[in-house]
Amino acid sequence: MFIDKVKIYIKAGDGGNGSVSFRREKYISHGGPDGGDGGKGGDIIFSIDEGQNTLLNFKYRRKFVAENGQNGMGSRFHGKNAENLEIPVPPGTIIKDAESGKIIKDMSDEDVAETGKYVILKGGKGGFGNTHFATPTRQTPNFAKSGIKGKELEVELELKMLADAGLVGMPSAGKSTIISMISAARPKIAEYHFTTLSPVLGVVDAKAGGYVIADIPGLIEGASEGEGLGHRFLKHIERCRLIVNVVDASGIEGRDPLDDLKVINEELEKYSPELASRPRIIAANKMDMTSAETREKLEKYAKKSGIPIVFMCAAIGEGTDELKELVSKELQNLPPIKIYEPETVIDEEREFDEDEIKITNVNGVYHVEAERLVNVINSINFGDYESVAYFQKVLKNTGVIAALEEKGIKDGDTVSIYGAEFDYYK
Repeated sequence: MFIDKVKIYIKAGDGGNGSVSFRREKYISHGGPDGGDGGKGGDIIFSIDEGQNTLLNFKYRRKFVAENGQNGMGSRFHGKNAENLEIPVPPGTIIKDAESGKIIKDMSDEDVAETGKYVILKGGKGGFGNTHFATPTRQTPNFAKSGIKGKELEVELELKMLADAGLVGMPSAGKSTIISMISAARPKIAEYHFTTLSPVLGVVDAKAGGYVIADIPGLIEGASEGEGLGHRFLKHIERCRLIVNVVDASGIEGRDPLDDLKVINEELEKYSPELASRPRIIAANKMDMTSAETREKLEKYAKKSGIPIVFMCAAIGEGTDELKELVSKELQNLPPIKIYEPETVIDEEREFDEDEIKITNVNGVYHVEAERLVNVINSINFGDYESVAYFQKVLKNTGVIAALEEKGIKDGDTVSIYGAEFDYYK
C-alpha cells in the first residue's frame, strides 16, 4: 500500500520537577537546601530513512510522545534526562503545520542532508531544585521550580518524491517498461490500464552521469480534477527537473499520439503552470507498430515545439540507451531538485510578554491565563511565606499584576490562576 500524506500528533517530553530537600546528616541537623534539578524532557526528532518510499508506517500509529525528564532528588542529585524520540521518514518528506498547512521543514534541504535529522520540538527544561533559591535572607527555601512542559503539535507529513526526471503519459503508454529497461526498477507490467498503482523510482547509471527517474501512474483527461489515478501522484513530479512525455505512437487503442500529448500538457498546466513549464523530452514508444505518417507528424510537432524527441520500442530495448543518455545530458544544464522553503517557524524559545496574558472577569473572580504561569503555579508552596513572596514577585515581573489593575481589580477581589485562588491586595 502506498501512502503519501498523513497527520500525526507529536509532543516533546516534559522537564522533570526540581526537588525540595534539605541536607540532614549526623551532627548536622540544619545543613541547608540540597534539592537537585529535574532532568530535561526528550526531543522529537525526524530522521531520514533511505530504505522507505512511503508513509505506510504511520497508518496505525499517529501519536508520538517523548519521555519526560526525571524529577530532581536530594543531595543535589540531578534527575535523569529523557531519551529523545526519533521518527524515521522517507526522503522527500515535507513537514507541515496541520492547522495552517504551512511548511515547517523540507526533509531534503541542506541542513538535514548534513545530519540526516531535524529536531522539530525540544523537550522541556528541568526545573531548578530549592538549592537555586537560597539567598542570604532566604536560607531555607521551601519551594522548587517545576519542569517546563514539552511543546505539542499536530503536523501533516506529505511525501514528494526526489526524482530528477519523471515519466508521464497516458495509461499503457509504456512508462513501466521504459523504467525497467533503463534502471534496476522492476514495476509490474501488464496489458491493461493502471497496472502501476503507485509511483516507482529507478536509479539510472548513464555515461553522462547518473540520476533518479520516477514512473508516475497514467494520466487521463481530467486527472487534474481527480479523474483516474494520476491526480493522486502529480505531486511526485513537482520536484522533477525534467519531464519525459511518454506517448504510445502505435495508435492501436484508437488514440492519436498528438492528442495524447495535448491532453498530458493540458493536465499538467491545470495542476501547476510552473510544473508545465519544465523542460521536456518526448519519448515516442511502440514505434514498431506505427506508420511513417505518424512518425512524420511527431517529428514536426517536436521541431515546432523545440522539444527533443526519441523514437523507441522499449519492449525490445530499441531507443532506450538513447533516451537514457539524452535525459542525463539535459539534466546537466538544469537547476538542482526543488527544495521547499519553510513558511512558518516553531518558536521554541518564545519569551513571556503581556500580549500572552488573558484575563476574564466571571462573577467577580478574575481568571488569569498565561502559558508560562502553568509551570510557575505548580512550583509554589502556598503554605510557605517565602514561596508566596517569590510568586508575588513573578506576577509583578511578568506583567500579570499590571494587567489585573488595568482590568479594574480592587483590594479583596479574588484571582484564580489555573485552579489556585487568592485574594488580591495591593
